[in-house]
Amino acid sequence: MTLRRALTIWAGLAAVVLAVLIASLMLGSVPVSLREIGAMALGHDVGLVGDVIWRLRLPRALAAFACGGLLAVAGTLMQTLLRNPLADPYVLGISGGAGVAALASLALMLPFFWVQTSAFLGALAAIAIVMGLSRRSFLRAGEQDSSARLLLTGVMMAAGFGALATLILTLAPDASLRGMLFWLTGDLNGVDRASLPLIALVVTLLIVSPVAHRLNVLLRGEAVAQAVGVAVGPLRMRVYLAASLATAIAVTTAGSIGFVGLVVPHILRLRFGNDQRMLLPAAALGGGALLMLADLVARTVIAPTQLPVGVITAMIGVPVFLWLLSRRVIR
Repeated sequence: MTLRRALTIWAGLAAVVLAVLIASLMLGSVPVSLREIGAMALGHDVGLVGDVIWRLRLPRALAAFACGGLLAVAGTLMQTLLRNPLADPYVLGISGGAGVAALASLALMLPFFWVQTSAFLGALAAIAIVMGLSRRSFLRAGEQDSSARLLLTGVMMAAGFGALATLILTLAPDASLRGMLFWLTGDLNGVDRASLPLIALVVTLLIVSPVAHRLNVLLRGEAVAQAVGVAVGPLRMRVYLAASLATAIAVTTAGSIGFVGLVVPHILRLRFGNDQRMLLPAAALGGGALLMLADLVARTVIAPTQLPVGVITAMIGVPVFLWLLSRRVIR
């Protein structure tokens, strides 16, 4: 892919992100006009509207963008690493580990800070367990492809965490069930800071973008990658840790949101191709736009009631994906 075409794709996606961001700032229980947003951007005092935007809508919209971007980039990396189109950030049990720890905190009615902290620690524990179980074959590039072993280890871990989550939901007090279900399907309500996921998104792209050309080679198989001088083991470790930590930060911020990491990379591949140098930044923009749009719908469609954002991502993305799939074949 030429640099000019990649820049055109990124510019188009960035325009979509900007349009969704402006809509997120304008729509809600307190209507905000485009003129007021412009005045605020120029530094003028707009009273109550300024408080609504700065304290509520802007942090939430930016957090949604960052979490969507992190999940989509992690999904792109996992599908490349495992060379499996069904791989996403949840297939290796990372979300399951975070979910079990967060649900345990919610069942004990601990403050929200401890729920987030527990989710992050649970995600790290899941990463460590999967790496511990598959480390030997994962780091050593040999005759046998270790992707299947890593995938099976993750699937088993996810199944075990799923059973534990069901057990906790069964034993939890009724007063905690609604909050626990919202967390399991994704919830950005109450997010007042976006700095951590935004920094994580930038760092993730800085880590993986320099090796995007090697990922293109890895897609052709380990033997081909080794033949052209790619150090497969260190590359696997770098990609796996970057994708895992990106998922952990997203889950800690917004709960267990599925679908984005699986479908957004496929939609972009179907539309623009599978060059990782273009795809990774495009996934960050596309995933961010989708989750920001889903959050806007979740908090406005039947306001003042808010819906789980993970449900909205599926309702928006599934028809789009099926339409694209009916026109082209996944590469």
